[in-house]
Amino acid sequence: MAQTAREEEIWSCLWCHAATHVGGEWFEVSRPPYLPVEMRWEKAVADGLAAGVSHAFGMFDKTLCGIQEVGMSPSDHWWLPERENACGACREAAVVIDARWPQAMRGEDARVSVARRL
Repeated sequence: MAQTAREEEIWSCLWCHAATHVGGEWFEVSRPPYLPVEMRWEKAVADGLAAGVSHAFGMFDKTLCGIQEVGMSPSDHWWLPERENACGACREAAVVIDARWPQAMRGEDARVSVARRL
């Protein structure tokens, strides 16, 4: 009998937006390390977003400021909060989320990854 592909789930915290990946072929439980605000989110792309405003693609297919558009996805580019065209509400949300990460969990040693072959 051929082995079937294992499902992977992503558990995301609504409060701090930390993501934990669970499952997959190796049944891995991993939490990516802390990243500074300018390296944490990609720019959101969707036909319904206003031109000239850069939004951060957040969790659950919404921007950090809460906009949800059909077909929205992250782009291949970072969302840069210091840019003049960055959405102010996304910037405010990013600052709040960043402040929620404990200082002790910001180092390279804070990464969590446990895997075992199924």
